[in-house]
Amino acid sequence: MAAPASLLEELLLGTPALVDLTIRDAWVRERLQQAPAPVAAFTLDQLCQQAELASPQARVILLSVVRALLQDDTLAQRLREEAAAGALLSLDRFLRWPTYQPRSSDPHARPLPQSTGRSLTLGERKSLARRPDRRSFDRLLRDPHPDVIRMLLQNPRLTEDDVLRLAAKRPNFPDILVEIARTPRWSVRPRIRIALVLNPATPPEIAVPMVLLLVHHELRLVLELTDANAPVRAAAAELLRRRPPQLDEEPPDDKELLQ
Repeated sequence: MAAPASLLEELLLGTPALVDLTIRDAWVRERLQQAPAPVAAFTLDQLCQQAELASPQARVILLSVVRALLQDDTLAQRLREEAAAGALLSLDRFLRWPTYQPRSSDPHARPLPQSTGRSLTLGERKSLARRPDRRSFDRLLRDPHPDVIRMLLQNPRLTEDDVLRLAAKRPNFPDILVEIARTPRWSVRPRIRIALVLNPATPPEIAVPMVLLLVHHELRLVLELTDANAPVRAAAAELLRRRPPQLDEEPPDDKELLQ
């Protein structure tokens, strides 16, 4: 059964037109929430099939879908059930892992980065993360609390290289990496996305759907690195088998993703 053209065409035409990524994610989430579950599931299954064949347009939409599902557990579970009931194999591969639920230790109990003077309170660290002062960034990027990282990721002075360093850090806390994945400004960047996929601390619930957004040389890199999660490596191997080898293009740059 093919997806009704109306929702599929709406996503294909409407998503790239929304330049603001936060608005884009909210719009995609609203379209999926308002559609009947079977319609939403069939639509996403077709998009997943296109992404498996390296469609850049499908990948752009599915990146918003990944972030949308991180914000709506109910929608994710409903789509997962429809994929299983309707034998929607591409969507099932995309959603084979349950929605991420925090399982790491209490952030309040994690050791803070060493520094001279008294330890700052959580409120003080969150306040620092909002300020346009790069002198404190190195310390804040090592902060173990996801609330501090969430504030820092919104700071306009933060650079892609800063976030890449955080996304690639080992060892790391899963909820810190989830905060990066949830932030449109950064998860849209190919370098940061592959760093999240490759980091063994990234929960498979996040990393496996992102595998579908990778291109050939990135998929091969996943298979070459032995510390990548086993489910992530399995998803990359399966996708490489399904994707025609001639479709080995570069990942879309930021301009293409934002158009």
